Amino acid sequence: MSRPLDILEASCAGLVRRMVRLPQTISRAVDQGLDLMRDVGGPRNHHQFPPPNVPVHNTFQPEWGFLASFEQQYGLVHPFFYACRFVEVLKMAQDEQKLVFLYLHSPNHPFTPPFCKNTLCSEVVVQFLDANFVSWGGAADRDEGLHMATMLRPASFPFCAVVVPHSGDSLAVVQQMEGPMTPEELLEILQTTLEEQGPSLGNKRAKEIEKRRTDIRLRQEQDAAYSTSLLADQLQEEESQLVRKKKHQDNANAKAQNAQILIRFPNGERMEKTFLERDKIGDIFKFVDSLGTSGVGSNYKLVSSFPRKVYGVDQMEMTLKDAGFYPKITLFIELE
Repeated sequence: MSRPLDILEASCAGLVRRMVRLPQTISRAVDQGLDLMRDVGGPRNHHQFPPPNVPVHNTFQPEWGFLASFEQQYGLVHPFFYACRFVEVLKMAQDEQKLVFLYLHSPNHPFTPPFCKNTLCSEVVVQFLDANFVSWGGAADRDEGLHMATMLRPASFPFCAVVVPHSGDSLAVVQQMEGPMTPEELLEILQTTLEEQGPSLGNKRAKEIEKRRTDIRLRQEQDAAYSTSLLADQLQEEESQLVRKKKHQDNANAKAQNAQILIRFPNGERMEKTFLERDKIGDIFKFVDSLGTSGVGSNYKLVSSFPRKVYGVDQMEMTLKDAGFYPKITLFIELE
């Protein structure tokens, strides 16, 4: 939005206004004032309007009283004044990283009607405030508006201020405007204030975003570390199971009885080998085949001498224990 300085300078002629710029860190006994606010009542809902012809003060909370009275006199086109306690507006502004536009309404002041009609309710001011600020209004002579007027001590009306949450439930006044002003003047001041305060709000927002990113990154690193630790535990458990299985196998092997098998070949050669009693007759055939003894092909049988028994293909799966080869036996190779 452009800022026509020539119009601004012309409109300032004869202007009755006192504009005070306060340091950002000022917090003028606000904690005490906000303690008084807490006594007004609990949180209220908004987005509802009082029915016509019903006395406001007898039916509605103070925030609705101001809003209903304002709309009855100046219409529905106005900044979106949040009808809630001021401390709740501060929290909204803090969450949304916005400045607060505060308006204290003095209905009997002669400058109030033209300011409300021509400036505060002008469409361009309404759009600018709704887009960039969180707005709150109150009557300067009653309820929370009176508490705020007591804290801020306006010297003249109309009175507007730009405030930010400071610490806890306190606030800092960064700009206050007193006396009548045109829409161009108000927009000029608001735009300047927004430009001056915007970087600090942006930095705070950036810090919050960075903190969230850091928290997410930390959680991801913790999750990754947990997954790595879990995988290491699983591998260690699998390794432990293998060790236990091997140990069990070794123990089982140690408990198994040995069978001494003496094999006599047709050419008179003799070969002795120790087998386990749970080994099978087929293992003896594999052993004989591995020797590659001349004159012994693939067609042969194993024969025990006394009592004579012949072991061939049909007995391959029989264990040495079941065959009676324990603790020792002599087998002859009989060619077919």
